[in-house]
Amino acid sequence: MKLSGVELRLISMPLVAPFRTSFGVETTREILLLRAVTDEAEGWGECVAMSDPLYSSEYVHAAVDVLTRFFIPALADVPVLDGTAVAPALARFKGHRMAKAALETAVLDAELRAQGRSMGRELGAVRDRVPCGVSVGIMDSIDELLDAVGGYLDAGYLRIKLKIEPGWDIAPVRAVRERFGDDVLLQVDANTAYTMADARHLAGLDAFDLLLIEQPFDEEDVLGHAELARVVKTPVCLDESITSARAAADAIRLGACQIVNIKPGRVGGYLEARRIHDVCSASGIPVWAGGMLETGIGRAANVALAALPGFTVPGDTSASDRYYRTDITEPFVLDHGYLAVPTGPGIGVTPIPDELAAVTSKVDWLPL
Repeated sequence: MKLSGVELRLISMPLVAPFRTSFGVETTREILLLRAVTDEAEGWGECVAMSDPLYSSEYVHAAVDVLTRFFIPALADVPVLDGTAVAPALARFKGHRMAKAALETAVLDAELRAQGRSMGRELGAVRDRVPCGVSVGIMDSIDELLDAVGGYLDAGYLRIKLKIEPGWDIAPVRAVRERFGDDVLLQVDANTAYTMADARHLAGLDAFDLLLIEQPFDEEDVLGHAELARVVKTPVCLDESITSARAAADAIRLGACQIVNIKPGRVGGYLEARRIHDVCSASGIPVWAGGMLETGIGRAANVALAALPGFTVPGDTSASDRYYRTDITEPFVLDHGYLAVPTGPGIGVTPIPDELAAVTSKVDWLPL
């Protein structure tokens, strides 16, 4: 393909309710979308960086800058452009995996649309629908939490993930177990809020038969996670620590994780996400698909990824209405706890022009 240029579009998406984690509260998502225009087709990608560098060092306006000044111009020198050529072309630039992922996805989407192939087929999907879990933020009270969890279970979600932090962990987990029983698939996510000094306290979660505890320690503390795994019975899952297939292989070898969360934006794109899946599958480590409050653009690609064989734990591939009253694509709707894997060319969805225009704050066109 020949790339004519890339459109950078900033949109603002109000959440249906505030979403609180150990690193902050979100009420509106500022999102960067990319539209890659080639001589054969157009493709879309979504950058999952947040407005502030809290989850990671990346943030939306840094992604705009690095894409504008470095990444998109670098593709002008690629003699034969397709999805697999993007990562090598950007390899000399350090970090900024979320920005790299968005650009790779847009180019890959354009390639697949031109060839009439779906993202699921490209990645190796083996299912036509995927089981869905939901991530439940930190609440002001346990009663509020129980009401929220009850609503998600009534909606059909097959797994509940509770965000935790010091002071909001044992009590809310106990309350959910007591109210909804042992049959509910339940896990917790700490988003790096603890240290090894909290190991004995975290072992208190063992009583609740959790699927996993996700990223309790700092992302660089892989050895600490390995030590924790020897203290607690609950399987340790790594999220922020897994930035590549090599990082996954190292963590597995060290015994730092029994399960891995794969977020394509965090690892540089869906092709690297597939490599992480393959590394984990070869080692007998289950994986599941994480989420970053994506619009339908990012959600479509995540659902395709979650249809690979190693994804045996329901992921954070929630329906559109979990986060947004109105999505920018046709909404993803939960069907008895599952979402259908898109079968159309590329990611299988496109933005609805009126919905996209309604939330757009800025558009820049970068020709090559």
